[in-house]
Amino acid sequence: MFNFKIKRKHILSALAIALLLVLGVTGYYVNNQIGQLKSSDERKKEYSGHRYYSPLKDEFISPKEIVSHPEQTTGGNPGFGRFFKRSPNAPEFELPKRALTKRDFSEVPSSYAAYWLGHSSAIIELDGYRILIDPVFENAGPLPIIARRMSAPPLQREELPKIDIVIITHDHYDHLETETIKFLANKNIRFIVPLAVGARLEGWGVSKNKIKELAWNQSVKHGSLSITACPTVHYSGRSYNDRNKTLWASYVIKGEKKNLYWSGDTGYGEHFKEIGQKYGPFDLAFMEIDAWNKGWPNTHLFPEQVIQASQEINASLLFPIHFSTFDLALHPWNESINMVADLAQKNNIEMVTPLMGEKVIPGITPTKKWWLSR
Repeated sequence: MFNFKIKRKHILSALAIALLLVLGVTGYYVNNQIGQLKSSDERKKEYSGHRYYSPLKDEFISPKEIVSHPEQTTGGNPGFGRFFKRSPNAPEFELPKRALTKRDFSEVPSSYAAYWLGHSSAIIELDGYRILIDPVFENAGPLPIIARRMSAPPLQREELPKIDIVIITHDHYDHLETETIKFLANKNIRFIVPLAVGARLEGWGVSKNKIKELAWNQSVKHGSLSITACPTVHYSGRSYNDRNKTLWASYVIKGEKKNLYWSGDTGYGEHFKEIGQKYGPFDLAFMEIDAWNKGWPNTHLFPEQVIQASQEINASLLFPIHFSTFDLALHPWNESINMVADLAQKNNIEMVTPLMGEKVIPGITPTKKWWLSR
């Protein structure tokens, strides 16, 4: 009996130590995924001159207040626990795509082309430069089991071609991936991010001299390219206590002959008209089309707002992004693209809808409604 008690005590002690180790390793991993932030004093010193930063609250401010109506949430509201499960809205088959490796990219980027990599990740070639935007190749949370992809990416990060510029719209997990930034950190790349996001990248190994933080309506030149950060109606954060400690942005990417707009994540607002008047017209607009819900009515664009915003910025072509990869809004994976495609046709708006991984020259390469067939 005495030996049994001793063995039981040793087993319980071993289990307790193992649990503490697991919790410690998990905590370290999650903390690394969250990333670093500047201190409150640093933010107040550096950003207080911007009208969309509040020193009193120590946070950035959306052009329109982000509202939430949980009682109006459509599609059911299972809470955060849904992100640990396979989405019931995911396709029952692997979505069609063009698999890519380094060999599929020319050594010298073309003057104008685009590759959609799923969700809001893309490669744009413009004026012989290669731009990688919001690169995410795995899940959309601080642990591999959270917000898993509904479809595999067409490209693995290890197969990325030579990149000249990385652009980040904001620090949400479905737009800023820790492991990808670490993978790119030591390469000869320029990183362009909204205010205060640079600290995240520095914590993951990117040298400060490679990072350019932009305020809204601030531009940076890179060869023949001019890249300008613009407002969006949204928010930021990677943890329970860092909401709006960093800025978020859309981007105008202007080359020698082409003028492009990248919407980032946004609800509808007057900023579209202002951007169109100040920086338009645009040859192509990459517009987010998914993650809308009546429960959060101005966090993302509803389908009819995608069309309205495209018209207001005066875009010749619409390139839908931010869909078919993560279930963020409790509706079927193809609902948004179906609705936007129908509305675009009714409003005589031409869309560019490549397969994931397919190289297109917007306006020249024909694309199909791939989401309608298997």
